[in-house]
Amino acid sequence: MKNVRVVENGVQAKEAIEQFLNGGYTKDEVYLLAHDKNRSKDLTEALETKDIGVSEQGAVNLVANVFQSRGDELRSKIQSLGLSDVEAQQYERELDKGLVLVVATKAG
Repeated sequence: MKNVRVVENGVQAKEAIEQFLNGGYTKDEVYLLAHDKNRSKDLTEALETKDIGVSEQGAVNLVANVFQSRGDELRSKIQSLGLSDVEAQQYERELDKGLVLVVATKAG
């Protein structure tokens, strides 16, 4: 089960995260992505969401992302959360506009 919200800023991201947590997700099931790596890192830390790492992407994809463009890396990360290639492309375009992606996903 996946829920995705596209938001404009950290305040809206915090609201989306709170809604997901109130809806039964845990902090370990909520992810945040922004096109700018520093913004993504800062918001992830400030809002205490989970970083997309080896357990989500697998070691091969994680290493491959080092050699990809930021857009390719973001699409790979979005897909690792269970979204389709078409959805990943759509959401990556939103990130290109400076928006923030908040994804809540439950395994299974």
